[in-house]
Amino acid sequence: MNLANLSQEHFTQLVTALVDDRLCELLGDPDLGLPLDEAVRARLKESLASSQRMTGDEIAEQLGLRW
Repeated sequence: MNLANLSQEHFTQLVTALVDDRLCELLGDPDLGLPLDEAVRARLKESLASSQRMTGDEIAEQLGLRW
């Protein structure tokens, strides 16, 4: 591939893909693919089975965050 022969659109797509890939490497989930601890798995199942839900605003308020 010769960069000089790329159209502006293809060059932009290439740069965007490279930046996306690099950001995923840097900011991706380091635990992705690792097994869950049984205690965490049990808490997750319990949470998903519950009908109680919180909004993002409620969580932010509990954590003292401001949007």
